[in-house]
Amino acid sequence: MAKKPDEGKAAPQRPVSSRRPPTTSMWLLLVAAIVVILIAFFDGQSRRSEITWGMFRAQLEEGGGNIAEAHAKGMEISGKFKEPPIDPKADKPGKKLQKEFFTKIPIFVLEDPEFDNKLYKALGDKYSAEEPTDTSAALLWVSLLVTVALFVGIWIMIRRTQAMSSGMLTGFGKSPARRYQGGDKPVTFEDVAGLESVKNDLEEVVEYLKNPAKFQRLGGRVPKGVLLVGPPGTGKTLLGRAVAGEAKVPFFSINGSEFIQMFVGVGASRVRDLFSTAKESAPAILFIDEIDAVGRHRGTGLGGGHDEREQTLNQILGEMDGFTQSESVIVMAATNRPDVLDPALLRPGRFDRHITVDRPTLKGRVAIFKVHSREVPLANDVDLERLAAATVGLTGADIRNLVNEAALWATREGKDAVDMSDFEYARDKILMGSKREDLLTGEEKLMTAYHEAGHVLLSWLVKGSDPVHKVTIIPRGRALGATQVLPEEDRYNISAHDIHTRLAFILGGRAAEKLQFDQYTAGCEDDLKRATGLARRMVTHWGMSERLGPVAYRNGEHHPFLGKEMAEPREYSEHTAQVIDEEIGRILNEAFARAMEVLTEHRDKLETLAKALDRDEELDEHEIEALIGPPAYDRKKDKDRVDAEPVEAEAVESAAAQSASSDTSAKG
Repeated sequence: MAKKPDEGKAAPQRPVSSRRPPTTSMWLLLVAAIVVILIAFFDGQSRRSEITWGMFRAQLEEGGGNIAEAHAKGMEISGKFKEPPIDPKADKPGKKLQKEFFTKIPIFVLEDPEFDNKLYKALGDKYSAEEPTDTSAALLWVSLLVTVALFVGIWIMIRRTQAMSSGMLTGFGKSPARRYQGGDKPVTFEDVAGLESVKNDLEEVVEYLKNPAKFQRLGGRVPKGVLLVGPPGTGKTLLGRAVAGEAKVPFFSINGSEFIQMFVGVGASRVRDLFSTAKESAPAILFIDEIDAVGRHRGTGLGGGHDEREQTLNQILGEMDGFTQSESVIVMAATNRPDVLDPALLRPGRFDRHITVDRPTLKGRVAIFKVHSREVPLANDVDLERLAAATVGLTGADIRNLVNEAALWATREGKDAVDMSDFEYARDKILMGSKREDLLTGEEKLMTAYHEAGHVLLSWLVKGSDPVHKVTIIPRGRALGATQVLPEEDRYNISAHDIHTRLAFILGGRAAEKLQFDQYTAGCEDDLKRATGLARRMVTHWGMSERLGPVAYRNGEHHPFLGKEMAEPREYSEHTAQVIDEEIGRILNEAFARAMEVLTEHRDKLETLAKALDRDEELDEHEIEALIGPPAYDRKKDKDRVDAEPVEAEAVESAAAQSASSDTSAKG
């Protein structure tokens, strides 16, 4: 199984949680013992019947005596009946007493000197008597112990109350940061693959921590704060630990949400304690993960400017300004939402350097595959470069998960090494979801087959589309079917021509349903949602509408908080909003018409592919080519682009650009 890069080093030292005081366990045991004694006592009492003295005498004299045995002790006689008599006090007639009984001896009987002789004559050796036990000394000791225990309990409660009143907030104010030591195998830059430019930016931070005097000699000042910005799973936390491992200095890690508590002022106290601890351990690194949890814009929302989060942020700002040039403490933070951070936190003097940790390139993915498969036995047919080329847009965490899933599947299959088919299975499971138990049958299966065949043909026959890798009508995840396309190269820009082609591909399933069955189904919901979002971005963000021109119509993105979003007016008129809606509708209708045109022209191929899907349920690119011929466009051979209007790749729909290595178009 893939071994994580940080395996093998010493486990992180976490704060030791306070144990329950011994007195608490003692009190619990005492209460349990009392409960057991009471249960045993009452259980024993419930097994004996209490009778009157008159009834005892009657049973003693009746028919030669119905008393089997008796024992006199103090003011009580206990014994057993030979045959339990009828209970005179019972609610139901005929109910008998318990076989064991006890009765109280009246005072006048005790004064009779012949009382003991009468019982002995009636019962013989079945009668016994003894003096009552003197329990006065035991009662004295019990009362003394109870009094002492009561005073001890009151004293403990008073001490705890004083501790809580004076030190409760002090305990809450302690920083929960974890300190990581290097151990035998610390994380270094060799364990971080695919981020060469980022590691180069961090090299001087490592050099400064190793030799601060080298920079101070020429008047250079190392950045006090380094902000790592990038999508989740790209290795921001791993980079922070690698810097600490390279510099061989203490590394304190904390999540931004751990500063916030229900008590006002606790977050600020934790910040002070964290920075104080780091200064004592200097040179050191403070790493704050998900800093956007505490570092958001101040004065936003409906809570005003004096809530706990903003006080904590103010304390962080003050502590970062309080660093002197001789303190070798560097604050590193990570976030995937830099747009929500407070400007005061990002200004020079606090987080001077912003480093973008983006998804790895092809070369980087190859290196990441090598890192995560170091401890995995690979078969001879495994081609890491081919895997890297087929996983465009995956992050380092995604690749680690893929390798792990492949190793788990190979283990379940009883293999000695992980081969290429295991990686294919793991990739399909991650990108399209696990196979569901329910299977499609009848007309629903045929409609799904035509839906997915429509997607395949729009990608297979239209120039500018990404190549189809696999199509399936086996339910996976939340979808009834999926068409997986894999881009053949990393792309950072996309043109209007490619977006129109993608829209036609997305609407190909709906067009196939209309063409074959002359109706629409609810399975197109996800396709319509994605297509509408992409068309709206074309019009409002990228200026790809001739009618509206090169104008950006953004609304509610700069301040994603409830308070400002409610108060912020729209930046365009109602007429412009109507034109935007009309342009979005026009673009989508044109894409749908194009999809209908292509499918109508190649109706025979649509039916051939749909029937094959209905029969086999899953087809790969080679099987598709055998059915309908080679694809119309090969990106590697033809580099001509039409209507090349570049767009920032991060702004393109996540499924269309870099957020996944495939495009799964789902029906249902």
